[in-house]
Amino acid sequence: MLNAELLALLVCPETRQDLTLATPAETARLNEAIRQGLVQTAAGKNMLQPVDGALIRVDRAIAYPIREGIPVMLVAEGLSIAQLDLTS
Repeated sequence: MLNAELLALLVCPETRQDLTLATPAETARLNEAIRQGLVQTAAGKNMLQPVDGALIRVDRAIAYPIREGIPVMLVAEGLSIAQLDLTS
């Protein structure tokens, strides 16, 4: 996955907030929400593909998907997750 040094450097490209790596349980919950059609990108598109992982913004409103070990750090590709409870 991402090494700690790289993770420490990454911030949200929109708000500059810190990011945390989603736990495996959070990633599983996010993928279940994607499967159910509950997740949209910040650009308003329905997210259709599961993610390998995610970087979650500190305010827990946006998650940036990780695909094949590479974080997708584009504002429009951020996943709107404020309505999801990924921690339960």
